[in-house]
Amino acid sequence: MRWLVALFAAAAVLVVVELSLGAAHAGEVQLADPCKSQKFEGSALQRVLLDGLDGAACRLHISREALVLSVGSSSPFHTRWSKKRIEVALRAGLLRSVDEAERRGDIPGFLAGPIRHFIRTAPIDKLVSGGISLRDLLSP
Repeated sequence: MRWLVALFAAAAVLVVVELSLGAAHAGEVQLADPCKSQKFEGSALQRVLLDGLDGAACRLHISREALVLSVGSSSPFHTRWSKKRIEVALRAGLLRSVDEAERRGDIPGFLAGPIRHFIRTAPIDKLVSGGISLRDLLSP
């Protein structure tokens, strides 16, 4: 009986120690507010894409992660917004991101125009799913 009480006491001590070390918050994720400006590490392309996703997520009043999950047609998040609304938000966010990148000097001015044209005309759903071909980009 003493061993059983000792084991329960030891278990209680271990639980208290783990909780004091932050176990209660283990697994919690703090998602960044997409409407607040952030500094991104990485290449200029990565910064433009992440900033563009943040702009689109801010426009939809969701996290960037929820936006990415809502883009795929098989996603359970897809039904919250229409395909058109997601596409409009993504294009607007990416266009604003290109403007900011050009202003910062991350994108040379002579490339900004063609990039904006690509954003306005590229099939967003195919870009996201990875099913885009050169023919898709060159067709009117």
